Amino acid sequence: MTENLLTLNVIGHPLDHPEGMAWGPDGKAYAGGEAGQIYRIDLEADTCQVFANTGGFVLGLAHDAAGNVFACDQGLRSVVRATPDGTVTTYSSGHAEQRMRVPNYPVFDRAGNLYVSDSGDWGAGNGWIWRIAPGGDAEIWDTQASGFTNGMCLGPDGQSLYVVESTPPLISRIPIQADGSAGSREVVVELPRTVPDGVAFDADGSLYISLYNPNIIYRYDPGGPLTVLYDDWEQLMLIAPTNIAFGGSDLKTLLIANLCGWNIVTASMPVAGLPVQYPTLA
Repeated sequence: MTENLLTLNVIGHPLDHPEGMAWGPDGKAYAGGEAGQIYRIDLEADTCQVFANTGGFVLGLAHDAAGNVFACDQGLRSVVRATPDGTVTTYSSGHAEQRMRVPNYPVFDRAGNLYVSDSGDWGAGNGWIWRIAPGGDAEIWDTQASGFTNGMCLGPDGQSLYVVESTPPLISRIPIQADGSAGSREVVVELPRTVPDGVAFDADGSLYISLYNPNIIYRYDPGGPLTVLYDDWEQLMLIAPTNIAFGGSDLKTLLIANLCGWNIVTASMPVAGLPVQYPTLA
């Protein structure tokens, strides 16, 4: 058996089946719960609070510069905005002709456009990606990455979106063209007989991939190998890992949500994560 390359630590505060995982501009970790909870976690003070509740089922999370949380809510079929004081409003539910179905994961670009994966039906190949302009106007931006469209992140160049397609299992890349439209999809890496869920880049350009099944964290070096960083075949620490994010004061802490468990886990990393965008929204 391959030796695990990471040392995982359990954050002791119990969470309600967290899927969403994000690092906020306030230096706190954020996670979601299956009963609508949005958790704010101070890693240094070792505290955790539910500061907002959507009333639905919270999946992926993103932040703007003001610290507002933009949460994909599967139960409400919407992206909701939670202010730092816990006020929750609907940011977007789609548009007049098409409502969101399974809003799964949000990613901001520098200009404040919010890209949201809409997973569709498992195995049907009918997922897509929304783009929500600052203010909430939404359009279906891409239908190429359609294989149960799941976790996403911006590429290191800021001009491409890396997308988890859980079935068939692979990671794809969609260029963001100069006019804002989606370029041609390309497959980055295939992951047969797995269910990938989350992705995040480090500052050196390596891509980290979490597998909901079979409980593995991979590192993929473009043009190089796919490295197993942690394989928890016993489900002792990783219990269906979903979204991942880099956090900590130096962005050298990998945060991992465990959807089928009650905690998040962390790992100290030798390389800092690629900072995400916290745009200022008018």
